[in-house]
Amino acid sequence: MHDSTRRAFRPRFALTPVALVACALLQGHAVLAQEQSPLQLRPSPMLRDDIPGDVARELPVFVEGEHIQGRPDLETVIEGGAQLRRGDTLIRADRLEYWQPDDLARARGNVHLNRAGNVFEGPLLELKVESFEGFFSQPNYRFLRNDAYGEADRVDFIDEKRAIIRNATYTTCQRRPGPGWMPDWILRAASIRIDNEEETGQASGALLSFMGVPILPIPALSFPLTDKRKSGVLPPTIGLDSLNGLELTVPYYWNIAPNRDATLYPTLMTKRGVDLGGEFRYLERSYAGQVRANLMPGDRLRDRDRWGFSAQHDGALFAGSPVGGIGLNLNLNRVSDDNYWRDFSRTTASLTQRLLTNEGALSWSRGDLSVLARALKWQVLQDVDAPILPPYDRMPQVAARYLRGNLAGGLEASVEADYTRFEADRRLTRQPNAHRSYTLAQVSRPWQAPGWFVTPRLQLHATNYQFDAPLATGQESASRVVPTASLDSGLLFERDASFFGRSFRQTLEPRAFYVYTPFREQNHLPNYDSALNDFNFASIYTENEFGGHDRISETHLLTLGASTRLLDPDTGAEAARFGVAQRLRFEDQRVTLPGGAPVSERLSDILFGATINWTPRWSVDSTVQYNPKTGRSIRSTIGGRYSPGNYRVVSAAYRLQRGLSEQLDIGWQWPLNDLWGDKGLDLGPGRGEGEGRWYSVGRLNLSLKDRRLVDTIVGLEYDAGCWLGRIVFERLQSSTNTSNKRILFQLEFVGFTRLGTNALQRLRENIPRYQFLREQVSAPSRFSNYD
Repeated sequence: MHDSTRRAFRPRFALTPVALVACALLQGHAVLAQEQSPLQLRPSPMLRDDIPGDVARELPVFVEGEHIQGRPDLETVIEGGAQLRRGDTLIRADRLEYWQPDDLARARGNVHLNRAGNVFEGPLLELKVESFEGFFSQPNYRFLRNDAYGEADRVDFIDEKRAIIRNATYTTCQRRPGPGWMPDWILRAASIRIDNEEETGQASGALLSFMGVPILPIPALSFPLTDKRKSGVLPPTIGLDSLNGLELTVPYYWNIAPNRDATLYPTLMTKRGVDLGGEFRYLERSYAGQVRANLMPGDRLRDRDRWGFSAQHDGALFAGSPVGGIGLNLNLNRVSDDNYWRDFSRTTASLTQRLLTNEGALSWSRGDLSVLARALKWQVLQDVDAPILPPYDRMPQVAARYLRGNLAGGLEASVEADYTRFEADRRLTRQPNAHRSYTLAQVSRPWQAPGWFVTPRLQLHATNYQFDAPLATGQESASRVVPTASLDSGLLFERDASFFGRSFRQTLEPRAFYVYTPFREQNHLPNYDSALNDFNFASIYTENEFGGHDRISETHLLTLGASTRLLDPDTGAEAARFGVAQRLRFEDQRVTLPGGAPVSERLSDILFGATINWTPRWSVDSTVQYNPKTGRSIRSTIGGRYSPGNYRVVSAAYRLQRGLSEQLDIGWQWPLNDLWGDKGLDLGPGRGEGEGRWYSVGRLNLSLKDRRLVDTIVGLEYDAGCWLGRIVFERLQSSTNTSNKRILFQLEFVGFTRLGTNALQRLRENIPRYQFLREQVSAPSRFSNYD
């Protein structure tokens, strides 16, 4: 018989009666399907990546080969293209022996083992199939999760999750043709212990080589097989800083529990000394937070001890209880001295580096009623060359709010009450501290329909002050009651339209907002928390032109505006939005902030706004405040983004505040290979665009008014396939005439570890829509490497 004919009729057997019954049932279903209707594929829950233990024990063993002999329920011998399959385990060999009582398989000659996508190949295998205990002699292996591979003298399988690889190599560099090829990086170890349950590898007697040069001899090394957290010493980070000198950090990570961890990161700074840092994080069902602290004993540059501390906590107590929920929120930030923000600008988590918040708040809510009690104290880091006026501490503040809708006649009502003690250094503020209490009551009646809305509203704002010292007028207390009436209204029109060959649903939405607040003398009152609202499309339709409660603007004006939107008729996605608004003032506004001038202009500046998302590649957003008298824009913000695909994004923003600042902000991530026509491969997010490619990354913040760079981060990334290299230059402005410069190096061995400074985190924080060149989006399935 011809060899191909013999292979076509090779025998295949299942060694359990259950499988024979299943085959008969499948044959019966096939006959019925032919008689009734065409066979259709349907999703089956039986195909799954992980097979539960109780199911695995019931699975049959299938064998296949050119010659099969043996005794029922004892032993089976398969020769010539032998195969044994059970669940997610497949064994192929020239000769295969299987003893059913012991569930033991012995394979010889060109042995191929595939266990859930992990592949081993070699000359000899002995394995208990169900428990996955045994050994493999002189195997080559490849792991599914990170596509790593290597070779060893022997692999001992402890169970289905654990194995020990003896005298092993490990790399993720893909083999290329040629007898002299060597991987760019390779780990050699006396033994590697693989634990797929913990998703970690442990190597002993390890040596990491890069480009043939040994770079990291380590007696014992633990590394992740996936992104799962694990305890241990993290790779050291090295940086070069213009203020601190050479920085070396050796972090230790402690995975305390699935919802708690801690990191210790001692750092040696050659110009300063040793900085001892640590961070603790926790996440529970009803609360979460983190604590971070740094201590540098004897800073050689400042000749003093330096320390920093921050803690954040957000949580709820008695959530869902009949008495209502209680929330506890903490945000604490303290440092040792005024120069801390300048010397350690990257260690503070505060958004305002010179104003550090220390706040604790306790809140309670039940139904329509909510109560808040908090204490707020600022730490102000002063600079002799650029002093700042400290904000007021609130020690304490108690506020309550009651909101009720669906009242009789469709009315909606709310009452807000607040008591605050304001404290600050009077030598700096030049006004007395005070106790302030206010009550804001309002009632409204919204009418809404598909094409229009009208909302009249009445407000009453009552405020009382008790001062620690008399005002210039001799007052030790003051009171103020201010009523406000407003009417908000709008229309909505729609039509089908077509622009540039594309169909849209276009809207036209005119809006009119009228407000009247009579004059009440307030300019003699101190200012504790009020500021002029930003002039934008959100604030132009509000009753009070000031934020806070120390100034209630005397207002008699009408705001007119209109917007139009272009909507995709199928998805409802907004392709474009254009808007315009202007205020018409009927009376002068005499209420001002300290040092401010009354407003007498009858027509305000005009607001223009546009947002365009015509295609997913392009996005433009702009707002312009235009003065028709001078014919110039007072404030302008124009931003745009172009992103034609993965790892290609350019964003730019121009910000102008006439007479104060003019800035240009540019960020990008782009393959440099595009310059010489190499467009790369579309491998999807988290996989790069192929080997041998350079990427440019950066963000520049330029002050056009001062004609200089403010903050800068510029870098290069190189993707070699199995390793990535990064070099980043960072410059942060610390004062008007000084800046902190830093060089960051990082070498990433894909699927293994990273060495150097954490440049990735700096790139992700600073470059809008930055993408990692290697990031596992989803875990690979065993069916992607199925035999």
